[in-house]
Amino acid sequence: MNISVVGTLSIDLVAEVDRLPRPGESVASRGLAHKPGGPGMLQSIAASRLEANASVYGCVGPDSFGDMIIATLGRAGIDTGGVERASDTPTGASLVLMDSGRGHLAAHASGANAKLDGDFIERHLPRIRGADAVLLDLAIPAAAVRTLLAAVPPPCPIVASRPGGVDAGLPWERVDFLITGRDELPRIGSSSTGSDDAALVGKIFLDRGVRSGVVVVGADGAYLVEKGGVTRFPAHGQPAASSSPTVDAFSAALATRLAAGKGLYEAVGFASAAASISASRSGGPGSLPTHTEVLANLSRFTPHPSRLTG
Repeated sequence: MNISVVGTLSIDLVAEVDRLPRPGESVASRGLAHKPGGPGMLQSIAASRLEANASVYGCVGPDSFGDMIIATLGRAGIDTGGVERASDTPTGASLVLMDSGRGHLAAHASGANAKLDGDFIERHLPRIRGADAVLLDLAIPAAAVRTLLAAVPPPCPIVASRPGGVDAGLPWERVDFLITGRDELPRIGSSSTGSDDAALVGKIFLDRGVRSGVVVVGADGAYLVEKGGVTRFPAHGQPAASSSPTVDAFSAALATRLAAGKGLYEAVGFASAAASISASRSGGPGSLPTHTEVLANLSRFTPHPSRLTG
C-alpha cells in the first residue's frame, strides 16, 4: 500500500527536568537531546514500520538539522522526493521541557515549514493523490491544507491530525477521519473529560462536514465519534497518553489499515494497539512500533470496543 504524508519536519530539542518551571523560574535540566520530529517525520516513519510504502512531503532548511532529517527518513526507507530545501530559512525546531511524568512545555519555530504553501502542493500533487491514503498534518499553512483537500479525489481516504481550531474556511467535508489528542482539546474548545469531551469535539467537526469520524486519543484509550454515537476503544495494556508520537502512531496505523481495505472498527483497534506501544516508549522515531509488534500486542491484549452513546 502507498501512503502520502504531508506535514511538518522539524528538530525537537528536548530538555529533561524533574518538574516543569513556573513562569519566570529556571530549573536544572538532566540533559539536552535533539531528535528529528514533526508529524511529517513521525507519521511517515510510523507508516513505513507498519509495512506501507511511505512518501513524505515537506520543507527543511539548508542546515545540519535539515541534513539530519533527510538522512533519518532515508534510513527508514521513506521516499524523500517530496522534501524541498529552503535556501534562506532554517529548519523548523521545537524546544521541549519534559518532566519525569512526561508532562511537557513546548515552543515551536516553524522555520522552513512555512514554505509549504499552495504552490508546493501543486508541484507535488500528481504523486500525492496517487496514494492509497493521505496523512495530512493540519499544522502546515492553511493555504496548503485547502489546496490539498480540494484536489485529492474522494476515493482516497484522508486522515488529518492536529486541528488547532475550527477553521470555517477549510473544506472539512473532504476529511474522512480527524485525529486529535486529549491534551489538544482546550485549544479546540473543550475542557470536560471522558466521553463528554470526545462527543463535543466530534460533533463540532462532524457538523463542519468531516465525513466519517473523529478520534480523540487519551490515557484511557481512543474514542471514535461518528454521527450515530461514540465508541470507546480501551488502551491496550499501556495507557495511550496523547503525546505527539502517540497521536502520530495512531494516525499512521489507521491510515495503513484503511488503505489495506480493512473495516473501520478493525482499523481503529489496530491503531489503538500501535498508540499504546508508542506511549510506553521514550518518544521520537524510536517510539514507533513495527507491524509485528502491533500484532503481538493485539494477541496479548484484545479489549473490546464499547458503545457509549447512540
